[in-house]
Amino acid sequence: MATGDKIFTIGAIAMPVNSDILKELRKDKKLTQDDIGERLGMAGSTYASYETGRRRMRIELLENIADELGTSTDYILGRTAIQKPYPKR
Repeated sequence: MATGDKIFTIGAIAMPVNSDILKELRKDKKLTQDDIGERLGMAGSTYASYETGRRRMRIELLENIADELGTSTDYILGRTAIQKPYPKR
């Protein structure tokens, strides 16, 4: 894993989440951890623990974070360099 990669779990599958990407996206939107936490219905400190990789993230939360930050889950996972989200079906 690269520097900044963290792990989240989908069932029994763990996948890397790039915490550097999460932080960069949040800062690009000029949001604090408290701001994004509030938008997601959690405390800023709880969001911070996801951003730093101290807590594991469910896929539903990853999807919500991607929506709030205007990107795709694949970008957050480091699976694509394309930041723009895919069109919704």
